[in-house]
Amino acid sequence: MSDPLYPTDLHALAYVDGQPPARAVLKADPADFVVEEQLAYSLSGEGEHLWVWVEKIGQNTDWVAKQLAKWAGIAPKNVGVAGKKDRQAVTYQWMSLHLPGQADPAVEALAVPGVRILKMQRHHRKLQTGGLSGNRFTLTLRKLAGEAAELETRLQRIREQGVPNYFGEQRFGNGFQNLPKATQLFQGQLKAPKRHQKSLYISAARSWIFNEILSRRTEQGCWNRALPGDVFQLQGSQKWFADDGDPALAERVEAMDLHPTGALTGRGVLPTQGEAFQLEQTVMARHPIWQAGLEKLGLKQERRALRVWPKALTWQWPDAETLSVSFELPAGSYATMVVRELVQLETDSGS
Repeated sequence: MSDPLYPTDLHALAYVDGQPPARAVLKADPADFVVEEQLAYSLSGEGEHLWVWVEKIGQNTDWVAKQLAKWAGIAPKNVGVAGKKDRQAVTYQWMSLHLPGQADPAVEALAVPGVRILKMQRHHRKLQTGGLSGNRFTLTLRKLAGEAAELETRLQRIREQGVPNYFGEQRFGNGFQNLPKATQLFQGQLKAPKRHQKSLYISAARSWIFNEILSRRTEQGCWNRALPGDVFQLQGSQKWFADDGDPALAERVEAMDLHPTGALTGRGVLPTQGEAFQLEQTVMARHPIWQAGLEKLGLKQERRALRVWPKALTWQWPDAETLSVSFELPAGSYATMVVRELVQLETDSGS
């Protein structure tokens, strides 16, 4: 078996309209990246779990969860979070604390820099990983160098057709090191990896195969249209189904009611057929070590939408070199992949 190819960034992945000529800085300040979690359900107001709506600025999610555990006098394992949020950001997210038969801790007793509890409410269930409908983002791009008209055109296209639903850099670890680690894991070369590390490596390999499938379809101009043999996902849902030959499917994709999907590969036969199957099979064949490892683990075949449609996309220009963009994404999609189609990001060397 040959080794898979290891990327070190996302530049190798195809862009819809080519790499953007404009450049900008994101996260010059935590307030330039604001994220607000969205729940698909209401909290009951009673139960053993205290849910807290937390504002955190420049802090790591796991560290904040541990501080909340200390504040409540419980073990960290009894704190629930839906997902990790960027450290260099202002984030508003729910965390749940299991407090059966216990009173709510006093908010004023929490003294953690960069962390505030804005509200508390009881619920009968722990907050589970992935337990969100989505996230609302407000991003501020600074030191922007580019033509405003070209950026406006790109923003209009994104509003109309969405962007490729790539997994972002966070998925692959610092310097994309989770990918070679995945190979070592599947070849039995890692000595007693921790459970969470093992999960990260497995997820990284699976996610990069998906990214390559999506990149090929983006190159071919079919990331946002139906291919014969495709598998489709309903907008706003995780449910998917195979092409049944209905000519209306292509129209529903064009109308954003359906999205074509790509493989989150594992054991068993791909549900795609025809052109879609051949494309996915070709990409998977490039990564025999990963594919064999994923199959051996018994991971079932899953699907992910190739396209993500930012809802309620708006923007404004505070000045000629600053662009503020707001939008909503479903859980599991990356705001940085929206930005990727808009500008090239640079490091802020002047702050």
